[in-house]
Amino acid sequence: MIIRDAKFGLGDVVRHRLFPFRGVVVDVDPQFANTEEWYESIPENVRPSKDQPFYHLLAENDESYYGAYVSEGNLLPDAENGPVEHPQIAEAFESFDGTRYQLKMTPDQAH
Repeated sequence: MIIRDAKFGLGDVVRHRLFPFRGVVVDVDPQFANTEEWYESIPENVRPSKDQPFYHLLAENDESYYGAYVSEGNLLPDAENGPVEHPQIAEAFESFDGTRYQLKMTPDQAH
């Protein structure tokens, strides 16, 4: 498999290309790193290739907040639509600067 640089980084606001949800990137896997059962549960006609970055998101839609695992090919930048309201954002991020969320500094980074 080819490993390449991820297009999105921690704190980036993105939306799904096919489904109506958006979120904030909280972690990146350089290639697929979930279970085979999870992968096989995706309908074959929309199942993404495993050899691309996959993103862990704090996601939201009109009904709820949740965690999502999404391939890079299914994500588009979405900062222009403002901040994400997921209640767990404050655990990892300081604030939204209009472009991305700023990571919280740990006590050892503050020195």
